[in-house]
Amino acid sequence: MKMDNKLLEDLNEQVNREFYAAYLYFAMATYFTEINMEGFAKLTKNHAKEELDHAKRIYDYIILRDEKVNLLKIDAPDTNWNNPIDAINAALDHEKFVTDNIHRIYKTSKEKGDYPLEVFIQWFVQEQVEEEHLFQSMLDKMSHVQDCSCEIVNIDRELKLESNYVE
Repeated sequence: MKMDNKLLEDLNEQVNREFYAAYLYFAMATYFTEINMEGFAKLTKNHAKEELDHAKRIYDYIILRDEKVNLLKIDAPDTNWNNPIDAINAALDHEKFVTDNIHRIYKTSKEKGDYPLEVFIQWFVQEQVEEEHLFQSMLDKMSHVQDCSCEIVNIDRELKLESNYVE
């Protein structure tokens, strides 16, 4: 089944958004490394790798559908974070932006009757719930301790020790 041109364009743009997200998280990892927050650096570096996997998943799907992948220019992310809370807030904002786009692709695939894409994109719908939850829960913890930066250091230490975050 030939893919609708608008849906194909949306998927190619989503590949670009996933690559951009990887850039964003690598930039955050650099920022956290520079301020000696190894746990946050590990978290964001790991997240950058996940975003590359997401881009590859969509890339492979486009090819599976016998369509053309169109790689777009990847802009450099804004890296003007004032503190760790600011950086994590930027991550959450970005994930909300991605969620809005995934939902739009899902809605359009449903409207156009592209059932294979509708099923494929459901994985991303669920993934975005997890992505937003990760950064929202971290931001919630951090915002309760704004007056005590020592607690942010504790959060960083916990992240560094967690086994599910690998370099």
